[in-house]
Amino acid sequence: MIEKLTVIFFVLLFLMAGVILILLPWVNVGNLSDWGDNYFLAFIAQKTGLPFLRTVVASGWFRGAVSGLGVLNLFFAFWEMAHFKQSVEMLGGNMTKPPPEKL
Repeated sequence: MIEKLTVIFFVLLFLMAGVILILLPWVNVGNLSDWGDNYFLAFIAQKTGLPFLRTVVASGWFRGAVSGLGVLNLFFAFWEMAHFKQSVEMLGGNMTKPPPEKL
């Protein structure tokens, strides 16, 4: 039972992270302003002495890369869903050897 819940939570984590990483760079949400114009980014750029950091993070290329990571997360979530039984067996320690492949 614990193994099934672990895999389910793992899949949910991948799904939520994927959706957030796909949408967050492109959408303004509530009090969050533009992706490249936020307080934390300005604070980090000022403290590290890297003013070009804000320009890089605000670029479309960087946003696309972050969205690409979100797509990768969704891929992993769907892969885990497709191999749910195998993942549960591996976590439970009940994994049997696969049959040898025929040539």
